[in-house]
Amino acid sequence: MEDFPCDVIRNFSIIAHIDHGKSTLADRKQLTGTIDKKDKGNQQVLDKLKVERERGITVEGRKYLLNLIDTPGHVDFAWEVSRSLAACQGALLLVDATQGVQAQSISVFHIAKERGLTIIPVLNKIDLPASSPEAVTAQMQSTFGINPDDVLQISAKTGKGVEKVLQAILQRIPPPQADAKAPLKALLFDSSYDRYRGVISLVSIQGGILRRGDKIASCHTRKKYEVVDLGIMHPEEVPATSLQPGQVGYIACNMKESTEAHIGDTLHRVGAPVDPMPGFKPAKAMVYAGVFPVDSNDFPKLEESIKRLTLTDRSVEVTRESSTALGQGCRLGFLGTLHMDVFRQRLEDEYNANVIITAPTVPYTVIYRDRTEIVSNPVDFPDQEDLIKVKEIQEPVVSASIIVPQDYLGEMMDLCYMHRAEDLDHKYLDTSGDSARIMLTCTLPLSEIVTDFYDKLKSRSSGFASFDYEDAGYRPSNLSKMSFLLNGRPVDALALIVHKSAEQEVGRTWVKKLHKVIPRQLFEVPIQAAIGKRIVARETLSAYRADVTAGLYGGHYERKLKHLENQKESKRRMKKIGTVELPQEAFYDILKT
Repeated sequence: MEDFPCDVIRNFSIIAHIDHGKSTLADRKQLTGTIDKKDKGNQQVLDKLKVERERGITVEGRKYLLNLIDTPGHVDFAWEVSRSLAACQGALLLVDATQGVQAQSISVFHIAKERGLTIIPVLNKIDLPASSPEAVTAQMQSTFGINPDDVLQISAKTGKGVEKVLQAILQRIPPPQADAKAPLKALLFDSSYDRYRGVISLVSIQGGILRRGDKIASCHTRKKYEVVDLGIMHPEEVPATSLQPGQVGYIACNMKESTEAHIGDTLHRVGAPVDPMPGFKPAKAMVYAGVFPVDSNDFPKLEESIKRLTLTDRSVEVTRESSTALGQGCRLGFLGTLHMDVFRQRLEDEYNANVIITAPTVPYTVIYRDRTEIVSNPVDFPDQEDLIKVKEIQEPVVSASIIVPQDYLGEMMDLCYMHRAEDLDHKYLDTSGDSARIMLTCTLPLSEIVTDFYDKLKSRSSGFASFDYEDAGYRPSNLSKMSFLLNGRPVDALALIVHKSAEQEVGRTWVKKLHKVIPRQLFEVPIQAAIGKRIVARETLSAYRADVTAGLYGGHYERKLKHLENQKESKRRMKKIGTVELPQEAFYDILKT
């Protein structure tokens, strides 16, 4: 590693919307000899949990070291994108020549620009018949202010034009600025967990030289460690004796807990403190959900599985929770709904966990006269009687941007207004013929987009719309707690927080769902949606009824009436003392739809 001074190092990342060919282009770096063409064990090297890769490239007799630091493409992981870009000096902005500029392309472009990165625009998939490079280049010019002559046209699949990308990386991206004689200063920008070696940290050396056996300390936690292993990713771990200034690599230093590896932390040599670099904002959970085992005896196993998963995914918040209907469980905070689905899938695949996940909620701010509380669980939300003590309730809102062909503009505006959008605005990205594309911007409540907003967006736009959002703080709102009563008794696990405008609709929908899944009883069961003492929706589950008059033939009709009255009285008594148990299967059916 001593052969690579700062001026031959290039740290860069590839930023793109989902499915614009990021992993395919990264794997095209087979040209550098880093990835074995015969190795079919993992078809796409970057589509694994590890993110940072290094490659050695020789150009005109001079050996260069290129560090590719991968970034996720989905809107939920904008936090991950920002931390990966902190270790880079440049970025390839990849745009699909068939789909054009998408919402996520715009957001990651602005993140990279804010960090002062050099942007290399790349147009991918030019080999496809549906591609329109000229139109998309014009879009990039109007959206990003990019010179059309700087745009590289490639096909990552066939390898066409990829050599030009490598040349552009070497010529356009500046080398990192770092001094070998300065005190050791390393930025920790990612971490993973190894069951045998503990936490493996990915670091970018900003100054000094890091060697195996060095004693290092964290600026944030003040804890001290000894470096037992270090090296580079090529693309798997390759041990080295030292990491030089400007280089990016991994270190193992007997760190036992992943919570000790704070993303954005500065590491320095023991006894030689340095000024910490400006860190990142910590990951903020946007969506909360309760996770319960289908069989309550499996809770210890579920809790252990969640603990192990959070070792590799530090952005998940975990607290214990108990419910009268579902028993013991955990309340988890996620970056978004996709993050929640991925976590649930990993629980089921890797640990064979059979779980029930409650309806996702968002964190609300409840401002009382004497204190302020953050409430993410509907059970803790103040009831109607307690609202007199509350000054204001605020809900989280996001700044959303939707890019859509102009034919679907009416549908998209209608969808946004249905979900309580405010400050709606639109502008044309290009005006080329009939296929002009429009960017809609608006402010949406986060609670409206964590359920089925994305599905509706795709179905109403025939799959053409792309969607992106970022946090926009909190805003006062008129919210209430909706509880569901079975035979007059509330079921805590089904409580929801709803806006006043959607009370009737949500109440009716959920009551109908419950009516379908609750088993019939020997007595009539009213299923009610209530806000405080006000019932907003009701369905009645009819009782099983024995034919008590079957043995009566002839005689006066009052004989039959007497039997029917006795049956009615028994049902009435049964209804008073009877309890309706909501089975786990019913919960599973409700919450999965």
